[in-house]
Amino acid sequence: MLVTSQQQLGVLIACVGTVRVWLKRDSGQYWPSIYHVMPSPCSCMSFNPETRRLSIGLDNGTISEFILSEDYNKMTPVKNYQAHQSRVTMIQFVLELEWVLSTGQDKQFAWHCSESGQRLGGYRTSAVASGLQFDVETRHVFIGDQSGQVTILKLEQENCTLVTTFRGHTGGVTALCWDPVQRVLFSGSSDHSVIMWDIGGRKGTAIELQGHNDKVQALSYAQHTRQLISCGGDGGIVVWNMDVERQETPEWLDSDSCQKCDQPFFWNFKQMWDNKKIGLRQHHCRKCGKAVCGKCSSKRSPIPLMGFEFEVRVCDSCHEAITDEERAPTATFHDSKHNIVHVHFDATRGWLLTSGTDKVIKLWDMTPVVS
Repeated sequence: MLVTSQQQLGVLIACVGTVRVWLKRDSGQYWPSIYHVMPSPCSCMSFNPETRRLSIGLDNGTISEFILSEDYNKMTPVKNYQAHQSRVTMIQFVLELEWVLSTGQDKQFAWHCSESGQRLGGYRTSAVASGLQFDVETRHVFIGDQSGQVTILKLEQENCTLVTTFRGHTGGVTALCWDPVQRVLFSGSSDHSVIMWDIGGRKGTAIELQGHNDKVQALSYAQHTRQLISCGGDGGIVVWNMDVERQETPEWLDSDSCQKCDQPFFWNFKQMWDNKKIGLRQHHCRKCGKAVCGKCSSKRSPIPLMGFEFEVRVCDSCHEAITDEERAPTATFHDSKHNIVHVHFDATRGWLLTSGTDKVIKLWDMTPVVS
């Protein structure tokens, strides 16, 4: 886990049982300025540059809070929260309300007052949470879990109300990212996809983005350019242009025969007998959603405005209707050369920090593509 601070050219790292702060020296190299041993392995962290408050979740369910000195050479313990019965999975500090939000492997969401250390409330989720975001204006918290469900809660000072739950992924949610300006929520999943949920529009619009060949591990959003950065287990860094009018993918239609040539599908025994024909396998056109046979959907095409940056199956008529302009990519692809598990984007400098399963931290200058 890592973040950059805007006061110092530095990196904060929570390793297995230690917290380390690396500062950029005059030589241009990064050297550790703090090496702090924790009583239990670190599982997550949250850092607020304005207050230099560092909150660290531990495997034993505790959240430890520190204040970093102005020169980032010392960290002073502030308090501990006994937040969960087991490993803390996600943590977020809300400066405006002085709240510490957290989730754990005990399937509990909890929030504490950072001034008093008092637990304000909790909520039991349906599965272990793997994504956490908060909207200060409405006090809505978004929780994504390993079952693929996203839960929205309305938080008050000492209680919470369930607003709604929704799911669109076939795998577990691995990351969440919230845009408070456009009021859209992005969710990444182990099913290799990203979904953009239009929360503010109140129409239930969900836009699917397909650009990874492995599970999406982390998301970050550049509000000033309306670009989404997604990173995956395939090592890919995908920069999505969200400042375009995207289209929802159509629902797949049900049919017992091809909706183009009327050939029966293999379970339609009556039509197979009547027409004396062998049943065919069913496919679906990603553009119109119609149920078609292989012969009527022999073409492939990208449909970037629907989120399909790679070529997907389309029916022959849709393939002819898709223009070159509609095939123009809306995302750029970059190879990080490691299995990314966490990212942090510093919009001020245009830097992207990635950490991978190879225990390597990489610092990327994203200004050529995020600008």
